[in-house]
Amino acid sequence: MPLPPAPTKRAALLSPDAHDAPARSQHGKGGRRSSDRRAEETRSSGPQPLELFDRHAAEGAASIESVPLAKQKAPAPVMARSSEESRPALSPTPVPATARPKRGKSSGPAKLFVLDTNVLLHDPMCLFRFEEHDIFLPMIVLEELDGHKKGTTEVARNGRQASRTLDALAAAQGADMGKGLKLDSTGHRESGGKLFFQTNPLDYTLPTSLPQGKADNQILGVVQALRDLYAKDAPGRPAQEVVLVSKDINMRVKARALGLAADDYQNDKTLDDGDLLYSGSMALPADFWTRQSKPIESWQSGSSTFYRVSGPLVPNLYINQFVYFEAPGEPSMYARVTEIRDKTAVLKTLKDYGSIKNAVWGVNTRNREQNFAMNLLMDPEVDFVTLTGTAGTGKTLMALASGLTQVLDDRRYTEIIMTRATVSVGEDIGFLPGTEEEKMGPWMGALDDNLEFLAKGDGGGAGEWGRAATNELIRSRIKIKSMNFMRGRTFLNKYVIIDEAQNLTPKQMKTLVTRAGPGTKIICMGNLAQIDTPYLTEGSSGLTFAVDKFKGWPHSGHITLARGERSRLADFASDVL
Repeated sequence: MPLPPAPTKRAALLSPDAHDAPARSQHGKGGRRSSDRRAEETRSSGPQPLELFDRHAAEGAASIESVPLAKQKAPAPVMARSSEESRPALSPTPVPATARPKRGKSSGPAKLFVLDTNVLLHDPMCLFRFEEHDIFLPMIVLEELDGHKKGTTEVARNGRQASRTLDALAAAQGADMGKGLKLDSTGHRESGGKLFFQTNPLDYTLPTSLPQGKADNQILGVVQALRDLYAKDAPGRPAQEVVLVSKDINMRVKARALGLAADDYQNDKTLDDGDLLYSGSMALPADFWTRQSKPIESWQSGSSTFYRVSGPLVPNLYINQFVYFEAPGEPSMYARVTEIRDKTAVLKTLKDYGSIKNAVWGVNTRNREQNFAMNLLMDPEVDFVTLTGTAGTGKTLMALASGLTQVLDDRRYTEIIMTRATVSVGEDIGFLPGTEEEKMGPWMGALDDNLEFLAKGDGGGAGEWGRAATNELIRSRIKIKSMNFMRGRTFLNKYVIIDEAQNLTPKQMKTLVTRAGPGTKIICMGNLAQIDTPYLTEGSSGLTFAVDKFKGWPHSGHITLARGERSRLADFASDVL
């Protein structure tokens, strides 16, 4: 006897409101009750094979929604990440529409993550980054969080925001700390787990070599007690894997030495590997012209040549990405992607700033990547430029030269504003006297060095370029500002340079970039190999965050400068030291 089209009939019985059950709680409850009642009628009157879809309800004498997620046997998911690739695939078994999760959550057992204090201080929104998993906060974490809430530093601000988040969860309607606070009660529907606090004393025994009064060791003791407590099923509580999440490497090492599961907080990382960072340029294959010869069309507009190409290369291109073709015995081609439509892309040849006639404030580019960068810096349609590269690749010099040209010659911007992250390489020298600009003076040695070169040139004074600009005029158009006073400001028609941007967090980067008003251009520069901010890595740096998020936007561009041009000594030292 053939099976009837059960899924079609089941779906036809659902009212339109039932499909919105996760979004509207009142309709959701009614939809679930009506669907369960109809399911019972279908099982009693329909053929037996329909029970394939309701076997959980038949075995448990309840609907599938009452079955804890942790009891469904499936591979455990890895550390909760926001990216799609970290989520396990859903079970292929069909389930009723009313029993489907809200956002395609995994069918594996939910874990219990114990958060260290530094995770909350690093990302105050971390409570909502663990998807369907539960979170546990030891009492000592709340004590440490309270100790960090005073002050005007970024850590203090994060501590206060984390405390406000905990207060909002505890004050939500129907919140019960004993049963756990629902993390989606404040509108974060991507969080399906619960937040538990340490409301009862826990018994644990740590090695005598670990001081009992230290906060880290108390957290380790809580993790050990929870691991033993959640090792087996209990009435109303399924067994769960307990994992410590901490940004402290030594904390994770101690936890693993005690046989406890520990992991780093991965959600703050834009990229897992710094080598995957978007470089901004791509080499065309050697057979590009022969393979693409038929569909290519070209035309001339001013001094630029345009090519419309198609083929397998187009899906991998981004707007404002640079492409180049270099082959022995054939003419080279350097172009920028200006348009991507369907399966075709338009390439525009570049202006050669390596030529003497195209010098920018007396500066010529010396390699391919520098020419790419100068085309971005001099383009008025590009509002946001990111430059990365090792020391001596010319980031600051090119940014200043193009800024002076567009401020003093082209009058495109009114002035240059320069700022940088004030993170010391060594021990801090203490408070600095004077005004804001005088305090920032020691941090702006790179600005002084480059201005000296731009004012004198390689062989003489400013007269060599036919300019009457003096050092005083140049200085009057450059303002040095501290990042500490950027909140609330709006820059109109300014050329903003953010140096040492690799030391910024993603939140600080957002604060600075959102200061841009109409007609403002922002340049972010940095070397991702020289990060001095604690708990910040190449994958979680604000510069990496900006490069990845602005990738492909028509009014932004990025280039990674590969070759140093400072001196042969500096180039050799950067390679071998």
